[in-house]
Amino acid sequence: MRIAVTGGAGRLGSALIPHLLAEGHAVRSLDTRPPNSPLDGVETLQVELTDAQAVMRAFEGCDAVIHLGAIPSPRLDPAPVVHHNNVEGGYNVLWAAAELGIWRVCLASSINAIGGVYSRAPRYDYFPLDEDHPTYAEDPYSLSKWILEQQGDAFARRYENMSIASLRFHGLVSSREQMSEARPELAIKHLWGYTLLPSAARACLLGITASFRGHHTLYIVAPDTSISTPSSDLLQAHYPGIPVRRPLPGNVSLFDSSRAERILGWKH
Repeated sequence: MRIAVTGGAGRLGSALIPHLLAEGHAVRSLDTRPPNSPLDGVETLQVELTDAQAVMRAFEGCDAVIHLGAIPSPRLDPAPVVHHNNVEGGYNVLWAAAELGIWRVCLASSINAIGGVYSRAPRYDYFPLDEDHPTYAEDPYSLSKWILEQQGDAFARRYENMSIASLRFHGLVSSREQMSEARPELAIKHLWGYTLLPSAARACLLGITASFRGHHTLYIVAPDTSISTPSSDLLQAHYPGIPVRRPLPGNVSLFDSSRAERILGWKH
């Protein structure tokens, strides 16, 4: 396949593109800046995702789209800029794909779509978290990811041929140790989870190749936490009284990624 990757020069894009090439796919990378290390056989285009017509031109001739391009934090730009860029960019990607008859789209969402590390005090109704948990997002980045998922729902309703996977990644890192060194006050908010970059790259490709229809939001999180403290002890210390729906032995993750395994065949 010829796959368009938005945000190809970013952290996940830089891990994803070599994986796509190794699997025999052609890649067209879109970003606002050139890649740090250009790869042979990759078309690179500098495109603003808020320019719908430019996005459509960039997607012409592609068979699938993996959308990673976004401002990845509410702290990097003023709040209206983060929200506008991410929400309009996501809509333009889905719109251009649908207009061109590109029916396979993978969207990079985030665990923060329900609120989390950027919330003043995140609210969790039960553990482990699954995709049915309601959102309590309150910052522009987290809100933009929630809206991206709603956009996926809308396009899947309107275009019955579309297969859209919204992947809720967590703290993309090269090693578990890298996440374990993160600030502990933030880890409490984001529940000590992580996703390794190679595993995230595999999930992206499965998001456009697995056999499913419609739109699915899926957690893509490692099956363990980033620290050795038992998960039950962590919950007792920091989230007492919140219902636990099943046993959480050892340092098992507080995110349930079983739906991704069922729909995509993905395991971390």
